[in-house]
Amino acid sequence: MRRVHSTEVRNAVLQKLSQRGVRLEDIAEIVYEMQAPYNPSLQMEVCLESVRAVLEKRELQHAILVGIELDMLAEQRLLSEPLQTIVASDEGLFGCDETLALGSVLGYGSIGVTTFGHLDKHKIGIIKRLDTKIGNGVHTFLDDLVASIAASASSRIAHKHRDWEEEIGPPFELIAGDTEKPTISRVFEETESSVVPLSAEENAS
Repeated sequence: MRRVHSTEVRNAVLQKLSQRGVRLEDIAEIVYEMQAPYNPSLQMEVCLESVRAVLEKRELQHAILVGIELDMLAEQRLLSEPLQTIVASDEGLFGCDETLALGSVLGYGSIGVTTFGHLDKHKIGIIKRLDTKIGNGVHTFLDDLVASIAASASSRIAHKHRDWEEEIGPPFELIAGDTEKPTISRVFEETESSVVPLSAEENAS
């Protein structure tokens, strides 16, 4: 049996999102709206980087592929009844879409769960467009999956921001000898550049 490489899975996820009309920038805008009130120095490129980072998680990738596939099958009326009607109409008591999406944010703790709940209730940004039934399009799973991606990316920034505050002080505190205000963008860059690759011996252990 063929073993699917992680690169193939990631590319399939990005392709499916694009085909369904979801841009990573759309999700980043939601992340920015969620985190900017708590982090005035936050920049949009950091939100976009965080979206890309959480999309590297296999559990989220698998959830996206499964959910989008079910949406597409429902659009083509290829599901058996009564599931076909339940999914196509996004039946009010059908909770499998939320369950699939919610499972993907659990790795980011309670903040991920509460952020997902907020987005699921208030339908911010592109989530609202996906949740609105227009024409023959079915996005029963996709709207919740986008909320899951945004919640995960938002929670990731919140955790990193807390680490940053503990390491270098409050967001607007100037560091001695540094003429530039520290921003979370700089912290992300410094964190990434400080990662030391494992040696061959460490990789083997």
